[in-house]
Amino acid sequence: MYETGRLVALAPWLKGHQARIRYLLDSQHADGTWGGPGEYALVPTLSAVDALGRHPAARRGLAALRRLLSRPVKLPDTVAVELIVPALAERLGLRTPFDPRPLHALRHRPLPDKLWHTLEIFGPRPEVVPVGGIVAASPAATAVHLGMPRPGDGLRYLEAVQEAHGGPVPAGVPVPLFERSWIVVALKSAGLDVPDAAIGEIAAAFGPRGAAGGPGLPADADDTATALHALALCDSPGPISTLGRYREARHFACFPGERTPSTSTNAHALQALRHDRALEEWLRDMQEPDGSWRDKWHASPYYATACVTNALRGNEKAVDWVLATQRADGSWGRWEGTYEETAYAIRILAWSARDVTAATGRGAQFLHSWGERPHPPLWHDKDLYTPTRIVQAEGVAALHLACAVSR
Repeated sequence: MYETGRLVALAPWLKGHQARIRYLLDSQHADGTWGGPGEYALVPTLSAVDALGRHPAARRGLAALRRLLSRPVKLPDTVAVELIVPALAERLGLRTPFDPRPLHALRHRPLPDKLWHTLEIFGPRPEVVPVGGIVAASPAATAVHLGMPRPGDGLRYLEAVQEAHGGPVPAGVPVPLFERSWIVVALKSAGLDVPDAAIGEIAAAFGPRGAAGGPGLPADADDTATALHALALCDSPGPISTLGRYREARHFACFPGERTPSTSTNAHALQALRHDRALEEWLRDMQEPDGSWRDKWHASPYYATACVTNALRGNEKAVDWVLATQRADGSWGRWEGTYEETAYAIRILAWSARDVTAATGRGAQFLHSWGERPHPPLWHDKDLYTPTRIVQAEGVAALHLACAVSR
């Protein structure tokens, strides 16, 4: 939703413009907002209102924004949210309680490569270097860098991305290393096989700083650690030393100078390292009183909890939490029962020494009943999104694990 709104506002010359406007109009909620529940509505609503200008839908959205901002609101830990919110609020003439000084400071110095993915809130910068015409796997960032419909790789990328969905665009594309690594780990850790070609492609993605999720994105600890774990599961060890640059005392940072640490990234780092007492203790210290974990890369605690219990090879307090939060239909979920979160819950239960057959069996029945329904967006980028192939792989793995538990 956010990325599509940015293209409407900043690149009306790109093919699919009218289709993107229709998408925004069709996606507005009855209360005037766009996007996810609660605080997750703020960023996409700001983007859509700015994009739609004087349209009546924008006026309803502006009224919704004023309601949202009239009461205390906690920003979700989505990508660069502390910069995106004040940037779009300025464009709309809205006052917010959020500090704009970090945004203003970045406007007067070279932009760190980890922020190239959000170039659309800064405008063209000479230090930004596209890879194959793509700026940091972002359609909006690429469009702003391009500035106009100039022939070349950048325009071909934008036209292909918008054509794939009939106008609207995803927040991050392509991200081949991210998809391959997470899928391989999901399947191999459940005892399933993966094609040899996927392993070769993961190994080839490593550079001196580790691995990056997609073209133009900087290497980071999460992609590096998960790729290393994927290679190790396939008996093809990778360059483990590349993870060292992300170490910060007891834990790892996704990027140097990180604002908030990630539990899932550190769980992946522990899996890559296999043994690290300080990191294990840090992860245990991050457990919530109810037995779950929370994370900066995902809206659902079931994702973070599955990542950490995998790394720690089980945690009975987490199992208690999962058993206590199963829904009447056998599913699990933060806002509603979902295929994805149910898959994570089954993975958590699979580590338990207790008899959890009844719970995993009901969860597996829910997975079978999901059918072809779309998967709700739960992952954090600039907005919520769904990496569909990864979610499908997690479901396949969970069904296999549920069968193993019942034996």
